[in-house]
Amino acid sequence: MERNEYLEKIKSRMPEKRFIHTIGVMETAIQLAEKYGADAKKAEIAAILHDVAKYADEEWMKTIVKEHGLDLRLLDWGPEILHGPVGAWIAENEFQIHDEEILNAIRFHTTGRANMSKLEKIIYIADMIEPNRKFDGVEKLRKKAQEDLDEAMRASIRHTLAFLVESKQPIFPDSIECYNDYYKE
Repeated sequence: MERNEYLEKIKSRMPEKRFIHTIGVMETAIQLAEKYGADAKKAEIAAILHDVAKYADEEWMKTIVKEHGLDLRLLDWGPEILHGPVGAWIAENEFQIHDEEILNAIRFHTTGRANMSKLEKIIYIADMIEPNRKFDGVEKLRKKAQEDLDEAMRASIRHTLAFLVESKQPIFPDSIECYNDYYKE
């Protein structure tokens, strides 16, 4: 399937603003993949599909988790966490993506995890820094992303956890493991 076919298939699943975000993630991911020697086509596909489940019904997503052997810890979380792993399931089952690198980049684009692959880092970072994102510190993250992928990932997971702590939100265990992976001695 080519870029425009993927984009056409996901457009009806999300509001226009999210579709524009997806285009921004795609463009950013391709640029980072080319810069850091990752597969740009895989980055393109993972970026296009990363939010495919973002607006899916929460109960439907929990049913997918239960019936298809996804991480059962997900049942205690809402759509912000569910949409990554369920999006990977949709990518595999509806879009026939069987490349584990692409699927994992979709699966962990919100939480991160320890020992992330280069493509997983690229999608996580691209989702955070794409041109339509506007938050304090985004320009610093964009600059870091052009200098060093691992330093950008370290700064991005730190930013995410600081935001969650500041807003008194719970933190998914994979995100803590991701943080610890970057900050352990």
